[in-house]
Order: sequence, then C-alpha cells, then structure tokens
Amino acid sequence: MSNQEFPEKAVSYHGYRLHRFTFDGCECFIVEPHRPRPGREWLWKAEFFEAFPAFELAMLERGFYLAFITVGNTFGCPDALEHWDAFYRELTTRYGFARRAILFGLSRGGLYIYNWAAKNPGKVACLYADNPVCDFKSWPGGKGVGPGSPEDWQKLLRDYHFSTEAEALSWPGNPVDNLKPLAEAGIPVIHAAATDDEVVAVSENTDILEPRYRALGGVIEVIRHPGKHHPHGLQDPTPIINFILKHKLS
Repeated sequence: MSNQEFPEKAVSYHGYRLHRFTFDGCECFIVEPHRPRPGREWLWKAEFFEAFPAFELAMLERGFYLAFITVGNTFGCPDALEHWDAFYRELTTRYGFARRAILFGLSRGGLYIYNWAAKNPGKVACLYADNPVCDFKSWPGGKGVGPGSPEDWQKLLRDYHFSTEAEALSWPGNPVDNLKPLAEAGIPVIHAAATDDEVVAVSENTDILEPRYRALGGVIEVIRHPGKHHPHGLQDPTPIINFILKHKLS
C-alpha cells in the first residue's frame, strides 16, 4: 500500500483541497480533509459531484476523504462499474485509501452504489442513499406511478446492452432484487426519503427495499421527511453521520 501524493495541483472546494485529474479515461476528483482520519477513510459519491454538498462537507470536517469518478449518465450499468473497479484499485493501492468505502448515492446514484456493492460487498463500509432509484423500472422506466424519463429510459436500454425493453423489464439485477450479498456481508444501509417525491416514488423504491433488506437480516434505517425530489439531503445531516459512525464496517 502506498500513500503517494495526489495528482495535479489542488484547487479550492469549499475551503478544502480538490484534486481533479483523468484516470481510466474518466474525470476524477479527490477532496482532502483538513484533519484526515487514520487509515484514509473515505466517502465515495455517485453522480452529481457538486450537488447538495452539505453532507459531504460535514464528512470532510470529520476527517473523511471525498472521492468521485465521472462515468457519464450511465445508470450504474456494468460498463460504468468497470471504471469504478479501476478507480477503487487506484485509490486503495496507489493512494492508500481504506479497504472499505462509504458509498453515497443521490437519486439515480442509488443504482451505482447498490450495483457496485452487490458485486463488491467486502469493499463497502456503509451505504447512504438519498431519494434513491432502487428499481429502474420506476425511474427512468416510468412503469409505475411516476412519469419516468423516456429519453433516459432509451439510453438505459442502450447502456445495459438490453436487446429489447422486455429484457430490461425482466432483469433480476435491480437493487430491490439483489440485496442478499449486502445483507450477508453485514453492510449497514441508511436512506433519506422525501415522502412527496414525485420523480422517484418512495413507494416503488425505498418502501420496497427497506422491508426486503430487513427480512434478509440487514441493518437499515430510513429517515422519511416531508418534501419532493429536490432539494436532496437533510437540512442537518447529523443523523445520517451518526448512523454511519455507529454502524460502518471497518
């Protein structure tokens, strides 16, 4: 394991040092905390790097590194997760990051964190998902109560290399269907869910995933709160952070 210096000169990110560089053909970001925790513990955000950063800033203040890899709007598809695999190896070997990452997914970011965690349960300390997509039939598919996104749905079919829509609708790999590896690994999960979310309906996502994960023996907490899909996050992220600090795997 190494602790090499990060690539590229740093710029400011809310008063922290941000390193922006290209790796595996993707734009990547690492933000350094002022007082790093031992072992370079880290938070890995999926999608929307600059969006609603209150939680990330609070985690940086507590000594966690923040990492992000840009894989385009690709819905956690297998090709995107290959870039995640490479980024994980780079951070844990070249830069000495902790073996287990805290994964954080906003909205469609839920697909990335759950899909990667199911493939790599031994590399995950905790999952935090905010108004997350847990079943792409709900969004962008729009096959339930929500409107979905027809353009994104067509792109998802291409990104996953589905030959037909019927193949996508019968695919057994959505987060709501693929929780057993996470539960067996003891990965703790927390969701923040806006009860009036009109884009990613709670009833088709978190409300399905929560009892299924609990039935498998998994530890999960859901903080339901008034609001719509935006803005993401809690005004005070302390309950989320307290859960992570209490339950995360080392």
